[in-house]
Amino acid sequence: MIIEISHFLSILATGLFLLVGYFSMLTPSSNSRYISNLIVRTYSHGFFFLLSSFLIYVWLAITDNFSVQYIANHSNTALPIFYKISSIWSAHEGSMFLWIVFLSLWGFLFNIRVKNSEVLKPKTMGVISLILVGFLIFLLATSNPFETILPIPPLNGADINPVLQDPALAIHPPTLYLGYVGFVIPFACSIAFLLYGDSKINWEALVKTWSVSAWVFLTVGITLGSWWAYYELGWGGYWFWDPVENVALMPWLAATAFIHSLGVSIKSSQLRIWTILLSILVFSLSLFGAFIVRSGIIDSVHAFANDPDRGLYLLGFIGIIVFISVFLFILRLSSIQSLSRIKKFSKQSFISINNILFGALIFSVMLGVTYPLIYEFLFDQKISVGAPFYNAIFIPIVVLAAIFLFFSVDSKWSRSINFKFISAPISFSILLSLAFTLFIMQYFESQSISVLASIFAGSLIIFRYIYEIINSIFSKKFINPFSVIAHISLGLLLISISFNSLLSTERALSIGLNSTEAYKDLKISFKDIGVENNTNYDSIKATFLVEDQTGRTFNLKPEKRRYFTRGQITTETAIHVTLLRDIYITIGDQLDDGSWIVNIQINYLIRWIWLSALLMGLAGVVLVFSNRVKT
Repeated sequence: MIIEISHFLSILATGLFLLVGYFSMLTPSSNSRYISNLIVRTYSHGFFFLLSSFLIYVWLAITDNFSVQYIANHSNTALPIFYKISSIWSAHEGSMFLWIVFLSLWGFLFNIRVKNSEVLKPKTMGVISLILVGFLIFLLATSNPFETILPIPPLNGADINPVLQDPALAIHPPTLYLGYVGFVIPFACSIAFLLYGDSKINWEALVKTWSVSAWVFLTVGITLGSWWAYYELGWGGYWFWDPVENVALMPWLAATAFIHSLGVSIKSSQLRIWTILLSILVFSLSLFGAFIVRSGIIDSVHAFANDPDRGLYLLGFIGIIVFISVFLFILRLSSIQSLSRIKKFSKQSFISINNILFGALIFSVMLGVTYPLIYEFLFDQKISVGAPFYNAIFIPIVVLAAIFLFFSVDSKWSRSINFKFISAPISFSILLSLAFTLFIMQYFESQSISVLASIFAGSLIIFRYIYEIINSIFSKKFINPFSVIAHISLGLLLISISFNSLLSTERALSIGLNSTEAYKDLKISFKDIGVENNTNYDSIKATFLVEDQTGRTFNLKPEKRRYFTRGQITTETAIHVTLLRDIYITIGDQLDDGSWIVNIQINYLIRWIWLSALLMGLAGVVLVFSNRVKT
């Protein structure tokens, strides 16, 4: 059977990766030309075997080979090919397979892009290979996607989860995984650096492009997930502070701090301790995310598995990786410390403060994720940590970080400067931001300190960089495009979230057919409702005519679907998008009097939240390509 060939190729790849680990770690002459070439070629063969195994698996899913138990449980003949492929990562075993393939892909790209003469390459490949071996053993021993149904396979599959039959969610997990596992490159290079113990090796410059590339994928992946949850799950928000969302946020926070710290280490050889520690932290948090999602210790719409054996294996494997990493870090701590002191109000000092603030945010999220688990274990009672906890911590820290960022624009590398608060750029930005915030407070009659502080902080950043852009145009002064795009995006994100919180409203209405209800500046008329038949589901689709205060009208058609195979009922939203707001409608249950419960939301600037996040990703792309041009 073809599935057995795929299975055998994965086993063969595991053996080859184990050989790479042996050649690089246990061979005394691993830096010799002969051994280096052997490591390179062995890894490449292992990658191609693993990739071939996965591509065969994709082909089996496309051709409806229901003799494979995983495909039978998560696919269906009625699915379009696109969803047959995405069904592979719709559940635990297949998504873990993809996760490992992407991990090996990053290693392969590093393997072919970095010259064999690079001193850190052999041991870096060894670290990546041993991590791959650990996860492949986990896949093959506890999460085997190659199990078959014999002797008679089913004629049809059980179908993919209906909420996953969506283009955004089909793209979201692969993008997120590429971000998660991409940080194996800086992690492996930092471990290789610690193994050598030579402080003269400039490992930071080696990993800069790889780190930013992984950060871009992680940023876009999180944004896609937020967008999907908004329009597919029917709750109308962009971030739920779900534990699985939070374990994606933690590595992003650590990665953002790492990239800033990396720049310092490259330019001045300072903050090397921070940089190495953050490289370990980013990848460790990515692994922790894999544990949370796949161990079954939390209930979430995003969680995959509920198997204690899998959780114990992952916890043990992650524990080994973290222990070895921290042990090496402590062992080499004295040799990597910078002898020069960081000068106050230098660029390095502001980035150090940035690291501390991001560390506080990471700790807060980790506490929010783990404390309910610890409490349940100790007292056998379930508690939850929700948005009020996170907002109370995040808002002041993020506002403080934004203010430090505002003043850091004038700072220089390795030079102290005395800030003049009456200088044109600072005064210009503060006065405009203060005027804008006061206008918002008066016009919208807002007394929310958190909202106004966030608007003020976001405005500071935007106005400050607008001044820098104008100044660079007229004085022809160089300005870092990556820094400009990324930090303006942060300011836009703060303002968008603030206005969304300040202005957005929601209400549940009871509307009968051919009747009209008013909400805010809208008139909602219930025009029609009917049943539609589709290939794999039936739906009840309602038609609402909405008129705004300017007299413009538009139709919104929310629906409820019932999927044939699983019998699952889903709610499909209807959204009217404008530049400043979304009109968002979902239908609920029918009441005894024949009317329907209709939930309507007016979400202001919610699209700008995702736009700002994507602009951050664009900033990373700009940095990656600018680095390529320089090299």
